[in-house]
Order: sequence, then C-alpha cells, then structure tokens
Amino acid sequence: MSTTITADHASGDHATTTGRVSGARCYRFELVKLVSQWRIRLLVLTCWIAPALFVAAVSQQSSLPVDTLFGRWMHATGWAGPLVMLGFAGTWALPLLTSVVAGDVFASEDRLGTWRHLLVAVRSPRRIFAAKALASLTVILLLVAGLACSSAAGGLVAVGNQPLVGLDGHPLTPADAAGKVLLAWVCVLAPTLALAAIGLLGSVVLGRSPMGLLLPALVALAMQLAQMLPLPVAVRLALPSYGFIAWNGLFTSPAQLRPLLIGIAVASVWAVTATALAYVLFLRRDFTDLTHDGPGRRAVAVGVLPLVGLVAATVAVVATSTAATGSGIEQDKVQRSVATAFAHLYRLQTRQLHRPDVGEARLRATATCTKGGVDTAAQGPGNGWRCVVSWHLPDVEAVGTAVYQLDIAADGRFVADGDGPKEVNGYFLVRTPTGDAPNPLWQFDGNVELLPASSKG
Repeated sequence: MSTTITADHASGDHATTTGRVSGARCYRFELVKLVSQWRIRLLVLTCWIAPALFVAAVSQQSSLPVDTLFGRWMHATGWAGPLVMLGFAGTWALPLLTSVVAGDVFASEDRLGTWRHLLVAVRSPRRIFAAKALASLTVILLLVAGLACSSAAGGLVAVGNQPLVGLDGHPLTPADAAGKVLLAWVCVLAPTLALAAIGLLGSVVLGRSPMGLLLPALVALAMQLAQMLPLPVAVRLALPSYGFIAWNGLFTSPAQLRPLLIGIAVASVWAVTATALAYVLFLRRDFTDLTHDGPGRRAVAVGVLPLVGLVAATVAVVATSTAATGSGIEQDKVQRSVATAFAHLYRLQTRQLHRPDVGEARLRATATCTKGGVDTAAQGPGNGWRCVVSWHLPDVEAVGTAVYQLDIAADGRFVADGDGPKEVNGYFLVRTPTGDAPNPLWQFDGNVELLPASSKG
C-alpha cells in the first residue's frame, strides 16, 4: 500500500482506528461530491423530465416508431411508452450514464490530485472504495428510476391506462401490463450494474486517461454489435448485454423466463467480478506517486484477462446447461411463433369489427414458413422468410389464408409484414362501426425463443 498508509499503521493501531472516518460518513461525503457536480445534476433532471415529454409527444404523432419494439402500440396504451424508452435506454442511455457516473468516480481524484488529502482524512482505502462504489450505485439507480417513472407517467397522461398487446399478440390487462413493465425495468438493472462495474474497473486501471470514462460505453457498443451478428446461442446468452434484450420474454405467453434468468445471472457475475478486480487493483496502488497515470500494463492485463476468461467460462456453462446450438432460429419455432401471434391478433381484429369471437382452440391457426426457397429445415436470421398462415372458422368450410414476409433479427425478434389478402392484412387501417382503427394484422412484432423447446421453464 502507499507510504501514507504505512506511516499511519506504524504510529499505532489505536491512533489509526480512532482517526478513521466511519463508512456511513464516507459514503455520504462521496454521494454529496457526486451530486454536487453540474453534469450529474443535469443528468438527474434530464432522466426525470425528458422521457415523459418524449413519450407524450411521440404518442400524439401520426407516425409512430414502428421499428422499435412496442412502438406501434403507443397510440393505444400508455404502457407502450416506457417499453419503447427501455429499448432506447438499453442501447444508448444506460451505457452512457454508467460511463459518466462510474467511469469517472476514481479518475476524478487523479485529475484533481486529491488522493493524499482523502487518504489522510479517511485512512482506509477499503472504505474509500466502498463509499465511491456505493455512491455511484445510488446515483445510477436514481437515474434508472427516473427513466422508468418519467416515461410511464408521460405515457399514462398522454394515452391512458389501457390494455397492452403482448409480444405474441396476447392481451394484457392494465394491471398486468404495469407489473410487467416494472419487472422489465428491474431486470435491466443487472446488465446496467455490470457496465457500472466495468466503469469502476476502467476508472481504477486507466487513471486520468479519458479511456476510463469511455470504457463502459465502448464495451456496451461492442457487445451490441456482437448481438447483431449471427452468433451461436451460447455465445449470445453469455454476454452481459443480453440482459438488455431478454426482458422481451416477459411479454409472451407463457413467459420466456429461462433466457431472462440466464441473462440476469451472467450480468450479475460480470458485475461482481469486475468490481472485485477494481477493488484488488485499487488496494495495490501506490498513492505516494504524484505522477501516477494508471497502474500500467500489468494491471491492465490483470483487469482484462479475467474478463476474457469469464466469457469463455460462461459460454461453456450456457452451452452445457441449455444444450443450445446454432443460431436458435429454426423453422418449427418460427412457425409456432407466427401462428400464435396471428391467432391472438385475429381475435383482436374480430373484436374491433364487432364480429363473434372465436377462441384460439377453434381457430386452429397454423403457419408454414420457408426461407429463401428452402421448404424444410429453414433456419437462421434474415429477411428472406415467408409464412402462409391458415385458420378455420366455425361453420365455414373454406380455410382462411394470409401471407406474411418476415424479417428476423439475430436475437430472435421478427417483424411480420402482411402481404394479402387485403381484407385481412392488406391495409394499415380497418373500418369499424366506430370509425377507422389500426389493423393489428397488417404488421406485427414477434419473438422466437432461442433456447431449445425442452428448456422452456
């Protein structure tokens, strides 16, 4: 440890013990230091105000962000807004927030040259690290809570507390929608904390270098690019960024919980590991070196190599425990997902038109899907999928059919675009007895569970 700390210990255990600041006071001091910064105050205000204004404004527009999950339902329910905001936050906002808060918490002391003063006052590097880490966590939780509460308030005020259509077309009551929206925001805390821990590690290892501040955002960007690639399922689930995607499974029936739990577990392991590495490197630092600019190559290797090994270990564990192979996007899964979503949305269209309701069991909807002319064993992401949906109506001999063109992303999410007949999915609007309304069968979102069917929870 540093010369300062050594000297303190040499002066006697009693003097060292009585001279230390309590952990609670140290935490309050670090929290006040963070909140007193103008950029942190600006972030807090932005996170608690901007999402409400954004969701309310978009919900009143004639064109909706249909390329965003749940964006097409922002006219129909206020609970779609916080889910649209959640998708944006997982991609951009949360990585940037963790960079600004956690990525600078140790490096700021290097830039200001205040380490020796802080150590003289606190006399415990362990308490300093704990206080800084907890203060960063508190501010990050405050920012995430602001994003969630503000976007939900904006949606409810602008549109109202209406039912939400799930990712597979099944309806959710307002109470169910509220619970699942809250749970989805809670679930993304795990990958957010993983990025925050990476920020702590970068702030310790890289010192006053601006790369420490940018590290969480760069890591998040790299993992997002990896999620867009046709990676094997085991690799995809073993990345902590999958937690920003896995909440989609909450909005299917039955819920796809196993991928979600794996994503949370992986992100939690990353958070613990990166925090532990930052703690060990922080305690090894020589605080008497006024020209310190990061612990050097050896410390960088100590910080990076364990995380690389963690990726390999989690890939092996996920592959062994789930028996997941390939992309996870297979013909039979796509057909089941499309047929299920169509059946639910067909009933919604039936209610819009005030026609007699037909349950899914009597409707007997099925889908036959091909990709790029391959009739059997079609698999993998892409926009070459074509599905023909068939269904039966009571007392009607003819079988109804509808055609959809599918664009399936590597993470299993797909957009089904209606390609006729025009009476079913050919138009954006349908004429109802109360006026024109959005046609739920014209275009809809869906999700293919990447894990094998036998692993459903």
